[in-house]
Amino acid sequence: MSHPGLWADLILVVHALIVCFVIGAQVLILLGWWRGWAWVGNAWFRLTHLVTILIVMLQAWLGRLCPLTVWERELRRAAGQAFHEQSLIEHWVTRYLYLELPWWVFVLGYTLFAALVVWTWWRLPPRWSRRT
Repeated sequence: MSHPGLWADLILVVHALIVCFVIGAQVLILLGWWRGWAWVGNAWFRLTHLVTILIVMLQAWLGRLCPLTVWERELRRAAGQAFHEQSLIEHWVTRYLYLELPWWVFVLGYTLFAALVVWTWWRLPPRWSRRT
């Protein structure tokens, strides 16, 4: 299957799902803390969440685009797609995923969000299972 435009759409959807995971997981962790949900303390879930936002923050500090964004752009270029020739998936997902703001806004936003995740990690530490 060699359809770069379809692969670009797939990468875009995966990218959007990762964003939803990072934001949604934080909301669920805080809500679960308040509601007493034990599963929000799962160490692997929490570690995956923490590492994901720290990678995003580090990329922003280094002034680098997300590799998924770069990969998607290259695939769209390979498909011969211009910006105005968006697929339906690209049209709706990019509307919410890619904002036209100064770079420092993203660096600040990612840093503050990462600080919230680290604070939550400290305030509501994950539970490491003793099972092997």
